[in-house]
Amino acid sequence: MVDLRGKRVVVTGGGGFLGSFVVDKLRERGCEHVFVPRQKEFDLTTEPGIEKMFTAYRPEVMFHLAAVVGGIGANKENPGSFFYKNAIMGIQLIEAARRHGVEKTIVAGSICSYPKFTPVPFKEEDLWNGYPEETNAPYGVAKKALLVMCQAYRQQYGMNAIFLMPVNLYGPRDNFDLESSHVIPALIRKAVEARDRGVKELVCWGDGSPTREFLYVEDAADGLITGAEKYDGEEPVNLGSGFEVSIKDLTEKITRLSGFSGSLVWDTSRPNGQPRRMLDTNRAANLFGFRAKVNLEEGLSRTIEWYQRNPVQP
Repeated sequence: MVDLRGKRVVVTGGGGFLGSFVVDKLRERGCEHVFVPRQKEFDLTTEPGIEKMFTAYRPEVMFHLAAVVGGIGANKENPGSFFYKNAIMGIQLIEAARRHGVEKTIVAGSICSYPKFTPVPFKEEDLWNGYPEETNAPYGVAKKALLVMCQAYRQQYGMNAIFLMPVNLYGPRDNFDLESSHVIPALIRKAVEARDRGVKELVCWGDGSPTREFLYVEDAADGLITGAEKYDGEEPVNLGSGFEVSIKDLTEKITRLSGFSGSLVWDTSRPNGQPRRMLDTNRAANLFGFRAKVNLEEGLSRTIEWYQRNPVQP
């Protein structure tokens, strides 16, 4: 059990979508020394940038949440840079945490690391039973390498590093840029804009058949912090909501909640991505008592309301 309240805590990616909620919730829980390294001051893909951060903040706990991410399109266009930047950043940060004697390191993994045809629900022990889905494999493999590093450093150096894998996230403050966003923010933006313009049809990628699991971002932040406080094991742990929804059903739900009344057109020339995704969330519940609280309908309503107050400018 780690009491985070008196610790100096660094959150890489703390200015981003998930990280900003982790920072908020750490402060809500009484953490007075939370630091967020900004890219313009600390380039965490370089060793000098990382050393500068450790010298400036002297962290006792590190949440490594920074990542270069995107949807299917962004992954297909940037496989090399997605692999390199995510791998090099994580590898150098974990090594620096070891050298600087960080007490607890929490690394956020990705369910993109799971094999393409993992049996549903995804169990952590299936992580090595095949190659990831091709469109996001470079990102997923880079993340999985950090799990191996955490386990190897625990074995050789006794380093307390844990690896937690959130499922697809959504919520307020998400990325709504259609060039790089994930499915929920992209659909919300398209639906709201189509509604406002009076468009009669909304074009969606694929055929709507893939299934996904989504975790509301505030639940994910709670899961990461609870894991940091209560879990000290070497095994990777899924963080999810424990439900599966098809992209077709998700799209219909978003258009209804957004007030778009036109028809949906499925562009089957576009890729579907991995056929199914849903996690087994028992390990998180059993090891540190984490279960998601916000259901999909409530989470989508909150996200749509936030987006309508903070629309992306065309």
